[in-house]
Amino acid sequence: MRAEEPQISPTGRYSTAQAARALGIHRCTLARYADAGVIKFGFRAVSHRRFYLGSELLKLWRNEL
Repeated sequence: MRAEEPQISPTGRYSTAQAARALGIHRCTLARYADAGVIKFGFRAVSHRRFYLGSELLKLWRNEL
């Protein structure tokens, strides 16, 4: 996890890869956190891919430090 706060918008939507890159963790680690209920996520209607809200990413970052 990055030492400095990620520069992301709290109202933005981020793909798994974008969210993992912003937090400085591997996308599999982010998926494990999501599966364990540590971070909330949504699904895109058409593609059924996960997305993460910026506010959830910031909340995860603050709780991990």
